Amino acid sequence: MAGEYGFKFVHCGHRQSKEIASIESFGYDISRKVNAFHRSFPEYGPTPLLNLESLAKALGVKSFHVKDESFRFSLNAFKVLGGSYAIGNYVAHKLGMDISELDFERMAGDEVRRKLGDVTFVTATDGNHGRGVAWTANRLKQRCVVYLPKGSSVERLNNIKELGADAYITDLNYDDAVRLANEGVTRNGWVLIQDTAWDGYEDVPRWIMQGYTTMGYEIINQLNGEIPTHIFLQAGVGAMAGAMTGFFSDYYKGDKKPVITILEPNKADCIFRTAAAADGKLHSVKGDMDSIMAGLCCGEPCTIGWEVLRYYADNFVSVPDSIAAKGMRVLGNPLGDDARVISGESGACTTGFVAELMQNDSLKQIREQIGLTSESRILCISTEGDTDRANYRNIVWDGLYPSF
Repeated sequence: MAGEYGFKFVHCGHRQSKEIASIESFGYDISRKVNAFHRSFPEYGPTPLLNLESLAKALGVKSFHVKDESFRFSLNAFKVLGGSYAIGNYVAHKLGMDISELDFERMAGDEVRRKLGDVTFVTATDGNHGRGVAWTANRLKQRCVVYLPKGSSVERLNNIKELGADAYITDLNYDDAVRLANEGVTRNGWVLIQDTAWDGYEDVPRWIMQGYTTMGYEIINQLNGEIPTHIFLQAGVGAMAGAMTGFFSDYYKGDKKPVITILEPNKADCIFRTAAAADGKLHSVKGDMDSIMAGLCCGEPCTIGWEVLRYYADNFVSVPDSIAAKGMRVLGNPLGDDARVISGESGACTTGFVAELMQNDSLKQIREQIGLTSESRILCISTEGDTDRANYRNIVWDGLYPSF
């Protein structure tokens, strides 16, 4: 359904199949193993889950929780969870071990370094994923090469370079930058750590997705028994969205399963297009993708992520940039005693979407189809902080991309 203001919406909750994709590999049992690995890092600490009571009251919902990933490993974004866990699994497999035997201290030690030899990890990124991969490679004293798509923030490039990586802004879009990174595998023997999957390249993306389940593990412990009725997740290639959808669908079974809604920018809505077509094929976005939601500007769906989303996500939405800008301002200017959340463009879009839905009566039909009421308990994940500080100020201070 096409809506006003650049909204596009499709409800898929009615789709059923006897061949539902397995979500056990992203479920609670796996998340405990993943979290044990992450807890072994000296920098580890659960990121805050904030109960924004005043915002909930203002929007007319029961509760509104936001997971603030700007505190993750001092890297200002969640992505390091996936990159570090994937690299950990790679190292474990090369040494004939299970990752449960490989904590950070051992992985970064001289013995493992001697056995592993010299490795070059390569990836393509809009910023946060590459920073997480570079950070992990740096801790292991290994080389890292990172390619960013054209138009990428110089600040994000420099953040990656500061971790010792060879990083470059290319003249390619994101998906072509991924292909460039993959060329390094066959040409140079590098190891690709990429958060999207395709036929023949599935182990590493699955490990990355599993790495993200640490967020889910923390959330269910922080909620103290409260069950969200609605979860809103942003998607680029769909790896994080697929992992979190799989985790929560595994943990909250049957009637307890929350309504899960997936958001993307209008200019890079490959997951939405795939869901709307419902023809069994993946649909991509070509050319330049110049949304302010840089971390979501991916044109080709992750096959593993989509297999989870197609059966367990209920709604798919394509939104304009102004929604992300609104979310940044809402979270950055809290009401009452609510905590302030510094949320970047990709991190804030879900909060902005919920706020607009609850405040804008012209979106009543979408609100009703999602099932938002005064009894709704909302969960959003702010996946990044101000990873591009100049752009953050342009939006929050100067009113770039005004709300409707």
